[in-house]
Amino acid sequence: MQHIDEARLESDVGYRFGYLVEFMGLTANDILAIHGSAALLAPLVAGLVDAVYEKLFTYDATKRHFLPRQAGYEGETPVSLESLTVHHEIIRFRKEHLGRYLKALVTRPYDGKMVEYLDMVGKIHTAKAGNQGIVVPLVQMNALMGFVSDALISTIFSLDIAAEDKIKTVRAFNKLLWLQNDLITRHYQG
Repeated sequence: MQHIDEARLESDVGYRFGYLVEFMGLTANDILAIHGSAALLAPLVAGLVDAVYEKLFTYDATKRHFLPRQAGYEGETPVSLESLTVHHEIIRFRKEHLGRYLKALVTRPYDGKMVEYLDMVGKIHTAKAGNQGIVVPLVQMNALMGFVSDALISTIFSLDIAAEDKIKTVRAFNKLLWLQNDLITRHYQG
């Protein structure tokens, strides 16, 4: 039986990530499947991003988080929820961030820098980073991750690749998104 330092899981994101990778069985072959999907998924990223924002704009509980100034955004902010459209400059700014995130998932090595990046994705949605006035409730983050997971799985199943490659890729992304979800929810504790 392997000993796990549970206190360290809460204080050392690299240790936590390593534990989750091992526990979930995210292997080098899974990473190869994720990276191997890059050329096929890259042309579809804009459509995935648009689908995410269409969904986010369906509910006031998710759309409202785009009214305040986002960290790093220098343009004009929308004046009301009703006036905010998916074509607003702040949404283009946010879409670029999501697009870069999705591209990072399929291109970057899963090293210490990537672990820190994935952890920051969780942190930035709380008062612990970015604009402290923007705190996306955990229920909204979980809903978003579920939607992204389903959209990504649906996209992978639509690819013109062998069935066994689809299965490998879906399983790899499933593990990765569960890891990401853990690195989000950890910032909502305490």
